[in-house]
Amino acid sequence: MSAEKLDKSKTLFLRKKHVGPSCKIFFSQDPIKIVKAKGQYMYDENGQRYLDCINNVAHVGHCHPDVVQAGAEQMGTLNTNARFLHDNLVLYAQRLQATLPPALSVCYFVNSGSEANDLALRLARNFTGHDDIITLENAYHGHVSSLIDISPYKHHQLPDAELRPSVHVAPSPDVYRGRYRADHPDPAAAYADDVRELIDRAHEKGRKIAAFIAESLQSCGGQVVPPAGYFQQVAAHVRRAGGVVIADEVQVGFGRVGSHFWAFQLQGADFVPDIVTMGKPIGNGHPMSCVVTTAEVAQAFASSGMEYFNTFGGNPVSCAIGLAVLDVIGKEDLQGNAVRVGQHLSDLLEALKRKHPLIGDVRGRGLFIGVELVKDRLTLTPATAEAQEVIYKLKEEKILLSADGPHRNVLKFKPPMCFTPEDAELVAAKLDPVLTGTGPPENSEGHCPISFRFARGKHARRVSNNLPAFRCSVNWRNVSCCRGHNKQEMGQLRNSDGFSDFNEANIRCLVLN
Repeated sequence: MSAEKLDKSKTLFLRKKHVGPSCKIFFSQDPIKIVKAKGQYMYDENGQRYLDCINNVAHVGHCHPDVVQAGAEQMGTLNTNARFLHDNLVLYAQRLQATLPPALSVCYFVNSGSEANDLALRLARNFTGHDDIITLENAYHGHVSSLIDISPYKHHQLPDAELRPSVHVAPSPDVYRGRYRADHPDPAAAYADDVRELIDRAHEKGRKIAAFIAESLQSCGGQVVPPAGYFQQVAAHVRRAGGVVIADEVQVGFGRVGSHFWAFQLQGADFVPDIVTMGKPIGNGHPMSCVVTTAEVAQAFASSGMEYFNTFGGNPVSCAIGLAVLDVIGKEDLQGNAVRVGQHLSDLLEALKRKHPLIGDVRGRGLFIGVELVKDRLTLTPATAEAQEVIYKLKEEKILLSADGPHRNVLKFKPPMCFTPEDAELVAAKLDPVLTGTGPPENSEGHCPISFRFARGKHARRVSNNLPAFRCSVNWRNVSCCRGHNKQEMGQLRNSDGFSDFNEANIRCLVLN
């Protein structure tokens, strides 16, 4: 039976009717209906193939036959909870621990990255007896209430949002756009000193630090690579204050950075977190995750008197799938592939940077790469609209890419680990002409993804003639028009040229002469 069951328009109608409106969809003005996937490719209902540069979840490749077989065979034999003895649980815990420093020896299996980070906070607070958490600017750690509180990425669009007194936000250790940049003599120490000062201010208020939590490489925050030595110095400050360090590897673990299995290891062998969380790639799309910590932290949690039980965490099917993922990473040398193909892709992107001023920075490790687009390399004005234009134009070229970061101007490359040199070359070849035809609208004053010209008393038309397929999200309540153009003309604009269903960005329309 075909995976295609409904017409695309019917699928979209039912999604809008029955799925929460805050659950966004990629390319919302012209979404893709995906019906199957294999390796690094996804296919729509018409059989059109797309190269997937987005999915760090399908880590070893979509629908990898070894992973599918392992899950199906175990599901046909037994699936139950972890209160029964089963070999898969202990064998997987043993294999997983072997990839980590010896001190990180105790596993708690859960079902998502959010569950893992929530449990990590519980472990930290229980072990230290403290409550406060230090997080990073632009961080995202999950969707449950405890994690939204420590995810500034979710707050920056809410001007009235207030942090809880127990949450302290340190600057993102971004050496491209941040407070201390690549030309600073010691950005690692400078950013770590900011954390120390946060701790001092918290102590002055009578508060105590339970944990510092950070992604080993910030993902939603814009593919930020911390300077070498940063985590070691932060860990020293935090532990001196009686806290622990949590490394969030949900996005970047399992060999994605190439040179190491875990991204925190990029900092050096002398940095070992107290708690590590993992998710997304761990099950290649199957819902599973894990928290790994020290025996001391685990024993303190057990001594609290409260049993920890997770119905589905560590079930035989999940562990069989997890074992298969580890097998494939080793058998197909995907960590080595991340080194080779990641370097090749980075080199190609650096060559495009030399050609296109729109590219301000290329950064990352392995197959975790960010390309930051700027309107000016001196002022670093974010090219937000241009980034959206790029990803929509690449979609027309059958390449799937996303943009993120606090300004939504960083192109994110985090494809399945089976990505090939030929895939990298295809992306660069398609990206080159897209960048050639992309730039800020003339006289846009940096306000607006798309600018419009108004003819007096007539329908408005788009100025950006090079965006025939681009659709921009607009919150019309926040649109301000220049030179007294009236609401009727705005209504004509809204209903003309195929524009409809806008709901996100705040656009300022400018009259161009």
